[in-house]
Amino acid sequence: VFIEPMSVVRLNNELRELDAKEEEEIQEILRRLSASCREYSEAIENDYRNLVELDFIFAKGRYSEMIKGNAPAFNGSGFLNLKQARHPLLNIKSAVPINVSLGEDFHMLIVTGPNTGGKTVSLKTVGLLSLMGQSGLHIPALSGSVLCVFNEIYADIGDEQSIEQSLSTFSSHMTNIVRILESADSDSLVLLDELCSGTDPTEGAALAQSILTRLLNYGCRAMATTHYSELKAFALNTPMVQNACCEFDVETLRPTYRLLIGLPGKSNAFAISKKLGLDDGIIEDARKRIDEGNTAFEDMLADIESDRKQAALEKEQADKAITEAKALRAKLEQERSALNARKDAILEDAKKEAFDILSEAKEAADKTIKDIRKLSKDANVNSLERVRSDIGNKARKAGENIRRKPKEISKDAVPVTLDTAVVGLAVKVLSLNMSGVIASPPDSKGRVNVQMGALNKKVAVSDLVTDTAAPEKKDPPSLKGKKTNIGSIGFSKALGVSGEIKLLGLTVDEALLELDKYLDDASMAHLESVRIVHGKGTGALRSAVQSHLRKDKRVKSFKQAEYGEGDAGVTIAELK
Repeated sequence: VFIEPMSVVRLNNELRELDAKEEEEIQEILRRLSASCREYSEAIENDYRNLVELDFIFAKGRYSEMIKGNAPAFNGSGFLNLKQARHPLLNIKSAVPINVSLGEDFHMLIVTGPNTGGKTVSLKTVGLLSLMGQSGLHIPALSGSVLCVFNEIYADIGDEQSIEQSLSTFSSHMTNIVRILESADSDSLVLLDELCSGTDPTEGAALAQSILTRLLNYGCRAMATTHYSELKAFALNTPMVQNACCEFDVETLRPTYRLLIGLPGKSNAFAISKKLGLDDGIIEDARKRIDEGNTAFEDMLADIESDRKQAALEKEQADKAITEAKALRAKLEQERSALNARKDAILEDAKKEAFDILSEAKEAADKTIKDIRKLSKDANVNSLERVRSDIGNKARKAGENIRRKPKEISKDAVPVTLDTAVVGLAVKVLSLNMSGVIASPPDSKGRVNVQMGALNKKVAVSDLVTDTAAPEKKDPPSLKGKKTNIGSIGFSKALGVSGEIKLLGLTVDEALLELDKYLDDASMAHLESVRIVHGKGTGALRSAVQSHLRKDKRVKSFKQAEYGEGDAGVTIAELK
């Protein structure tokens, strides 16, 4: 037995009263707020409508982004052209897009092909995308797709048979078709799936042709799917009617779901039945029962499909080759433009530098002439000598500025003197930043001939340092103490071997063969380093050359030429 204490009863009553007062206070606050908003009711209502409209617009945008949609173009001439269209309910990654055109060269499309091949999906895609476009939505198709504004879109798709209404498959379809024929006109799109199926094939095919003819006379745009061979022939023989098929891979016995306009399709009932396990004897017996004319027609379709696939493959390969050629041409044009721009910049800098030098020389000459005239009047010989000395100093400084700035020199490099400048000494020309071999004794002016590959140049001894990168040459042990003319042979060979080889325009195999011969000659000629010009291109020849150098025992090391010396188009190799 539970007896509620009076104190608890009193407290509970107070709690109920407080809850009631709280609710009254809430209602009072809401009334006051509503009264405050009443004077802004019109603005709030407008804001609400605007928010609803904005929410609708953003929803359409988010949906378009989700289906990767594009805005179609519209026309009023009954023409539609869908490029790479997908049904919006199919997975974007796995759905096979279709290309469909209707209403320009033909007003009616008869779609044939095997079951589960995508015929019904193609019909639904055309109808649904037309409705989406007319509703202001983006469609899941490529940019440039075109839609027409239809007053009505009629569809007879699916099986509406009903036990309750005593409707068979044929009856349910025919009920829809009767209603469509009563309302359709030239501004209508009509979609018919498995037209006149579910009844005697001969009568169904004849009835289907009559229905399609009536729709054609109305001027409708229509698509119909069927398995009737008579309708394939109807499309071939009737103006403004075109065949289409859903592609089927006979080898794998799988549909590809691609829609091909211009070709009728095979139902492939025998092939599919065989794959599903039907006895071969039954299939062969069925083949014998088919009319020879129908068999020949189906075989002709198979041959056409085979030729089409081969042509499509060849076209794809040709398109790929054309694309690669265009890309290569664009790259070459870009490189040529860059080279021309660089050449123009170099010429412009050279002209400016030459102009500055001439201007400076003219100013110096004018000032010198004035000073000499002034000093000659005073007959001050010491002043004349100072002017002459100043001019000489300025000339030397100008020569140092014009001389090419050498690169960093090794700390171990030793300047060459008149005493150490002997024939055969490996040296480096500072002003040219090139390695070579002294080819003649110093002359009266302190200059020697230096052989740098194919280049033989007279250079001042003061412009030379010993080349520490060059390996020391020693005679073979077996020749020590014996006279030999190998040195003279090597030197004469050096005079005939170029310090550079060009492999441009050769295939990889041809280039490697030429390079191998050249390295033999360069090694015999005791060349310290060689330039290998292979060009940039795709980089395949450069990679092959450098891989060959990496394995060649005659090569000490190699590197890519620096900026201004050939960059990635030239490899410089040092020989042992």
